[in-house]
Amino acid sequence: MASAINRRQFIKACAVLTLGFTTPISFAHGHRDPRMVVLILRGGMDGLAAVPAYGDPAYRSGRGKLALGTPDTVDGVIDLDGFFGLNPVFENLAQMYAGREALLFQAIAPPYAKRSHFYAQDVLETGLTNPAGSASGWLYRALQGLSEGRDPDKYGYSLGAGIPRIVQGALPVGAWAPDRLPDPDEDTLQRLMALYEQDSYLGPKVRAGFNADEMINAMGGKLRGGNNLTTVAKAAARFLTRDDGPRVAVMDSGGWDTHAWQGTTKGRLANRFRELDTVLAGLKQDMGSVWDQTAVVIITEFGRTVAVNGTSGTDHGVGGAAFLLGGAVNGGRVHSDWPGLAKEKLYEGRDLKPTLDMRALFAGVLHQHMGLDRGFIEEQVFPGYRDQVSGLIRAG
Repeated sequence: MASAINRRQFIKACAVLTLGFTTPISFAHGHRDPRMVVLILRGGMDGLAAVPAYGDPAYRSGRGKLALGTPDTVDGVIDLDGFFGLNPVFENLAQMYAGREALLFQAIAPPYAKRSHFYAQDVLETGLTNPAGSASGWLYRALQGLSEGRDPDKYGYSLGAGIPRIVQGALPVGAWAPDRLPDPDEDTLQRLMALYEQDSYLGPKVRAGFNADEMINAMGGKLRGGNNLTTVAKAAARFLTRDDGPRVAVMDSGGWDTHAWQGTTKGRLANRFRELDTVLAGLKQDMGSVWDQTAVVIITEFGRTVAVNGTSGTDHGVGGAAFLLGGAVNGGRVHSDWPGLAKEKLYEGRDLKPTLDMRALFAGVLHQHMGLDRGFIEEQVFPGYRDQVSGLIRAG
C-alpha cells in the first residue's frame, strides 16, 4: 500500500486526470458560464451556533450557556429577519446576506439520522440513503452531464490533500494539493485524548500534554488548519477564473466536531467561524468578476444537540444549517420550515428536527445554476429523488 506521502505526491502530480463521462446535457441558460464550489465542513457544524433561532421561545432554555443573546447584548446576534440571527463573528457573511448574496438554510440534513460521522458523510457525499462501498459521489455523477463544449477531464477539480467521496467514481477527477500539510486541528487532538482516556498510565499524561483549553488559547490559529483552507480556496479561485479552467471545485475542512469547550462568540467554534468567514471573503475577492456567476454550497454531515453537554460542548445531532452564497445567488433570506425547539418538537427529544432534505438544495443548484437537466438529476444524480428547492438563483 502506498504511503500517505506518496498518495499526496501523486495527487499533486496529477493536475489533470481523466474523468469518465456519459452523454452530456446542455446548459439551460444560453451563454452563461456558471461556477460551483462545494465546501464540506467535516465533523458536524453546530448550525444553531451559526444561525441561532433566537426568536424561538424555547431557544434560550434549550441552549443554556451556549445561547446567544439579543442583538444589544455582548453575546448578541446579527439579526436577519427578527427570528433567525447570525453568529456575530460572521462579519463578511453578514455583508453578503445584506447584499442578497447569501441564502441560509436551517433544519436541513442529509437523509440520515443515526449520528455516525462516517455513515453520515457517506450519505452526504453519495446522495444515496443506503450507500454501498463502491457507490460514486453525487457530484461525480453530475459532472457526467455538465461537459458540453468543454474538455470533460478538466471540468471538475478536487482541491486539498485528499479526494472527497463526493467526486469519486470509476475514474479520478482533476486534483491539486498544497505543498504543506495542515497543522493538526482541535478535532484531532480531542480524538487523541479519547483514544487514551481509559489508559490509567498514558491517559493522564495525554490529557496534561494536550489540554485543549490551554493549547487552543496558547496556539491560536496554528492548530486549526485555517491557513490550509485559505490556501486551497485561493487555488480554487485561480482555477475557476481561468478561461480554460474547471467550473466545479470541491474543498473540505476538518475540525468541526465540538464535543468540548465550544464557546459562543469566543472559543473553539467561534475561531472556526471566524476563519471560515475570512476564507469566504477572500474567495469572493479572488473570484473577481466571475463571482457574479458563482454559487458556493457549504454543508456538513449533521447538526448537533440543542442542549450543552457536560464538557461545555455539544454532541452529534441531526438537523443543522447550510449556506449558499455567491453573486449568482438569490439571497438575503433564511430558508426554513422551522420545527421548533420545544422539547416535544425535537427529534428523539434532543436534536433539531430536519424538515428539508439536503439533496433538494443540491438538485436546485445543479438545475437552476449549473443548467443540468432535471430528468438527468432525478435519474442519474439522485436516483428516485425528485424534489428541489426553487428560487435559489437570481433571475437573468
